[in-house]
Amino acid sequence: MLTILDIDAEFGKLKMLRGRRPETPEAEREGAFARLAPYRDSAINVAKFAGEGPWERHVNGDEIVQVVDGATKFHIMLDDGPHTYELKKGMVVIVPQGKWHRFEAPDGVALMTTTPQPTQHLTFAIDDPRTLDRG
Repeated sequence: MLTILDIDAEFGKLKMLRGRRPETPEAEREGAFARLAPYRDSAINVAKFAGEGPWERHVNGDEIVQVVDGATKFHIMLDDGPHTYELKKGMVVIVPQGKWHRFEAPDGVALMTTTPQPTQHLTFAIDDPRTLDRG
């Protein structure tokens, strides 16, 4: 099946979700996130937000994240502990399968992702989500 997406048009449909936090209810996130198309065992998604996203991980594969506009701190829990990377427009990160990660963008960011399904999202703030796996 052929799929053609107008990424600029899709981002133009999104609102900027300001003040995002892990506890932000789904109703408040509506209009700031969109699933554009399926891709293999994943989905192509776009998002526009300012604030702090929840910890998430993808147990069925790597996630590809492209910063389309703005900047973000990318936090990830690797085998040797937590790491933070500064990402800006034009950068791509390939998030390893099963690794907890989150985005922090106080001034706002627009992201396009290819995200394996399902995604595990936490709906509360926690310093180290790996502690949940040990419990």
